[in-house]
Amino acid sequence: METIWIIGAGRFGLQAARLLSKKHKDWQILLVDVDGEKLEQAGDLDCLTQQADGIAFLNTHLSGDLSGDLSGDLKFGKPTWIVPALPVHLAWEWCRGQLGVPLNPLDVSSKIDLLLPNPMRGSNGEIYVSHANFICPGNCSEPDDMCTITRQPRKLEMFKLLAQLRFQDFTSLVIQSKQLGPGVGGYSPQALFSLQKKINGVVGPVLLSTACRCHAVISGFDRS
Repeated sequence: METIWIIGAGRFGLQAARLLSKKHKDWQILLVDVDGEKLEQAGDLDCLTQQADGIAFLNTHLSGDLSGDLSGDLKFGKPTWIVPALPVHLAWEWCRGQLGVPLNPLDVSSKIDLLLPNPMRGSNGEIYVSHANFICPGNCSEPDDMCTITRQPRKLEMFKLLAQLRFQDFTSLVIQSKQLGPGVGGYSPQALFSLQKKINGVVGPVLLSTACRCHAVISGFDRS
């Protein structure tokens, strides 16, 4: 059985829960959010809920070799996929919590914007990039060969573009978000553990990206 942890029960988290619960009735879905009122909106869905801070939940219950157990009497297994649906860079926050050493955030020079498609800065210094200069439909199927809106051939996949990125003395590390359903992306725990291992092998400034084919969020930090 596939077990999905959706971290965040806002608009995108609830949308993901609705889509996945209908499309995959044999999947076990856990929806996590600190706001109980948001979780109540999932009452008509066949999914479990957990009221908790999403970042803290993931750091507590996903560590090392997946040996940590959830408390209480919740009955579900370890996650097959994790769907980030919080307004933060979840993979970056998880790595910060797991590595046990300071990861100092860096404000990346605006010069990097020349190397990125449609960059936009977030409130915490993260950089959002996209191949699209328009709002993508929420149900995009992310086809292999072309954009569903422009009908033009697909540009170099964003996770590949960022993996090849060379900027100053930064090391670029990427975790790929894979499509689980139209408009819903996620990554496996193993992908997070692999990312953690790569960070452990780096000294100096790092660009950490979560990217699908079209979009990405980038966080800069120093691994000294």
